[in-house]
Amino acid sequence: MTQPGCYTTARVRRGRVALAARHAARLARDARALGLGEPEPAEIGEVLARLAREAFGDGDGIVRLEARSDDAGRLRLLGSSRDLGADPATWSALCSRVTHPGPDGPPGVKRSDHPAAAAGRDEAQRAQVDEALLFDARGLLVEGARSSPVVVLADGRAVTPPLGLGGVAGLARAIALDSDAGIQEADLERAALTTAREIVALNAVRGARPVVRLDGRAVGDGRPGFAARYLASVVERAWEL
Repeated sequence: MTQPGCYTTARVRRGRVALAARHAARLARDARALGLGEPEPAEIGEVLARLAREAFGDGDGIVRLEARSDDAGRLRLLGSSRDLGADPATWSALCSRVTHPGPDGPPGVKRSDHPAAAAGRDEAQRAQVDEALLFDARGLLVEGARSSPVVVLADGRAVTPPLGLGGVAGLARAIALDSDAGIQEADLERAALTTAREIVALNAVRGARPVVRLDGRAVGDGRPGFAARYLASVVERAWEL
């Protein structure tokens, strides 16, 4: 059986990898957790910087770095790049029909093989929306197919699903939790999303994207709210550090 790999995807801004140290530390940690080897974050950071420089020079784009073991069990770092592409200022989403499997292996790892997330992305693409929200067998929100969701509930509390449900430890999620936005971890049933004031999709490449429509219905008043604007500024500041 092929040993699973892990990866990180980073935004390149003016030739510089945003959140480079965080990306490198996360990939090194995940590789160790999966038993792939003991890569040094500094080495990973150098590979990310070289990928960005070779692909984009002083420009913008996206780089992806995967840690995987070869047939001899040696750790390999496999890089790729792509253009940023179009990204709307607001997102639409759906509640996926795909059931998230829940915790599987070391918590929070951004694994290369995540069939539920891949199926969710395909489902969103077919429906011509930007994101699919994945729920487990109990009906609890776990994560987005390509983002970490923050939900501002009807009572004003800002919450995000706990990682213990099996979601990826997203970098933008960590940045948001470390900020003074007052986000708490809490279980979220689907009904809570239908009455939410805001839903914000956090992604280290795209930043904070307000989800203004869910399953074809407006979220809140159908416009980006305070939480989306604030979290966008939080991630933007982190990108510049």
